[in-house]
Amino acid sequence: MTLIDDAGRLWHRLWSVRLAMLSALLSAAEFALPYVAPAERSGAFAALAGAVSLAAAVARIVAQPKLTQDVDDA
Repeated sequence: MTLIDDAGRLWHRLWSVRLAMLSALLSAAEFALPYVAPAERSGAFAALAGAVSLAAAVARIVAQPKLTQDVDDA
């Protein structure tokens, strides 16, 4: 496994990473909801996490030219 060039400097600006982190937070909220509000049973967080995961997969293959311009300028 090889990291992309400048991964340590750019990871927080990559949309696939941002969306994956949001998906993880939504999954954690779905897990914690029964402990916080037992009467509230909803699959909304799970559905949102699934949608955001799909968006992260799409974002992974979409070019982000602004990032490559910033790397070339630096």
